[in-house]
Amino acid sequence: MNLFDGIVSRSIETARLSVNILEREHDDTETPAERTVVFVHDTVSSSLFWQEIMQDLPAELRAIAVDLRGFGGTEHMPIDATRGVRDFSDDVFAALQVVGIDTAHFVGWGLGGAVVLQYALDHPALSLTLEAPVSPYGFGGTRRDGSRLTDDDAGCGGATANPDFVQRLTDGDASDDAITSPRSVFRASYVASDYSSDYEDLWVQSMLSTSTAVGNYPGEGVPSGNWPGYAAGPLGVLNTVAPRYFDVSSIVDLADKPPVLWVRGSVDAVISDTSFSDVNHLGALGIVADWPGEDAAPAQPMVSQTRDVLEAYAAAGGAVTQIVLEGVGHTPHLERPAQFRQALLAGIGYIGTPFDPAPPTEAIIIRSAD
Repeated sequence: MNLFDGIVSRSIETARLSVNILEREHDDTETPAERTVVFVHDTVSSSLFWQEIMQDLPAELRAIAVDLRGFGGTEHMPIDATRGVRDFSDDVFAALQVVGIDTAHFVGWGLGGAVVLQYALDHPALSLTLEAPVSPYGFGGTRRDGSRLTDDDAGCGGATANPDFVQRLTDGDASDDAITSPRSVFRASYVASDYSSDYEDLWVQSMLSTSTAVGNYPGEGVPSGNWPGYAAGPLGVLNTVAPRYFDVSSIVDLADKPPVLWVRGSVDAVISDTSFSDVNHLGALGIVADWPGEDAAPAQPMVSQTRDVLEAYAAAGGAVTQIVLEGVGHTPHLERPAQFRQALLAGIGYIGTPFDPAPPTEAIIIRSAD
């Protein structure tokens, strides 16, 4: 494992499984909750992706990044997708209990955004930073209002993953010899086309830490009588966000609403109203054959769904800020680290930072707390 200066790794033994976390070497374990930040990564990645932002946070904060089940150094146990992302969020809760953290500020990227939203439904959270999050209605197979297109979530879940990409993960392929290699997928889907980094090898190493064992990534598919002929099964990572299993739109009804910061890139190819990871959008483009048309299989308006739910959250009394970073892809914390850090510090209400706590100019205040 390649760790940045000042970042250390340790394994936490919980009653559920062994969970790997990253911490900063000199952070005070007695830091109060209001200055503790917990980072949760996306699918096909790990806590290694958080190291730069962890390094750059003020020394007065405590920063912890958690490896989800089946990623990084955390134990590779099967994931019960019928619980949505609760296996993940329950694992995070169990690990934090062991290290003495009852609540904190939570940052979730992609799948991690889904995990921290579920966490906030089940446990206290001081704030939520959602970076390019999965829609509150899951990934694929829903209309804008969250209603499901089919009763079996056709076109969703583990079977949507490219088999050659999964095989290359299994083989540990770090090359860029094919468009389906993890390195090529990182360049095409994780970041904008103009992004470059001296740490690309590390990001690819993090992707290759993904377990492709049964019950982990991507998860099993099942046959469907609906186009495109497969649906979400009961096990595995991608099935956890199939809409039959996952819906966190009830955050609107939370009695105690943590403030929400929503950060996204304007050219995100993964989380978008026209996502290149959505088979219905690919069908509309003619990339997947025999698309049954807009009425039967419209693309999921992921960003619009998130906006609708967060606007309802704000109307119900929550504080929500949206930040759109122009020309940025699926990883704002890598592509615009200074702006992401600045927004995060403002989002958690940190006072005393040497950095300007005001959000970047792209910020839109959906609603301020009354």
